[in-house]
Amino acid sequence: MRLLQGSFSETTQYSEDPVETARRFQGEGARWIHIVDLDAAEGKGKDNRALIERIRNAVACRMQVGGGVRTEEQAARLLALGVDRLVLGTILVKRPEEVRGWAARLGPRFAAGIDARDGSVRVAGWAEDAGRKDTEIAAGAAGLGMRWLVYTNISRDGTLAGPDIPRTNAAARAAALPTILSGGMGSESDVHHVAGQRDALVAGVILGKALYEKKVDLEKLVSRYPQGPDSPWDAPAGP
Repeated sequence: MRLLQGSFSETTQYSEDPVETARRFQGEGARWIHIVDLDAAEGKGKDNRALIERIRNAVACRMQVGGGVRTEEQAARLLALGVDRLVLGTILVKRPEEVRGWAARLGPRFAAGIDARDGSVRVAGWAEDAGRKDTEIAAGAAGLGMRWLVYTNISRDGTLAGPDIPRTNAAARAAALPTILSGGMGSESDVHHVAGQRDALVAGVILGKALYEKKVDLEKLVSRYPQGPDSPWDAPAGP
């Protein structure tokens, strides 16, 4: 399921079988699969941990999961399922000292998830304005034990209207961490534009709706932009 510009009232369901979708992505050459638990992110008591475990057991790809990770117990449980990396958003903004403790106890397994509209950070499933700038949050991420950054421009998310390369570059530089661009990717030319205009810290992009609506050929993109196990997105940044 995909949201449009972060709205839970504007959703599109693309597959009844997320496990089979993950297998397809793996077959087309994906080395990483990015999963957002929308139920957990909405914070109404539901989550998809059992489904995430099924996906983990079905594919050899590395897995990055975000959405509603707001306690150390939840983080530890997901990591115990075999998730390789967790993306932290709301908790990172609202309770940063807790996050610092998680990283110290659970290890370098966390990415900062910065979701912003016009440079202003949104939290709680993108429903609340955090009252802080994206670059401000990014600048403090490494000090809290974050080793990577996922930057999403919410106004582009799910629109296929093209990525926000300048804001992603600015956040990457502020964080000084390997960064993934998310939001607005709608064509193979968008991928080429990112490759040509990205800051050196921007290691890749997240493809969602563009894949589901067959706007891009994943196999072709993986072949053109191969990333080996020594890519900055795989190796922890810093000591």
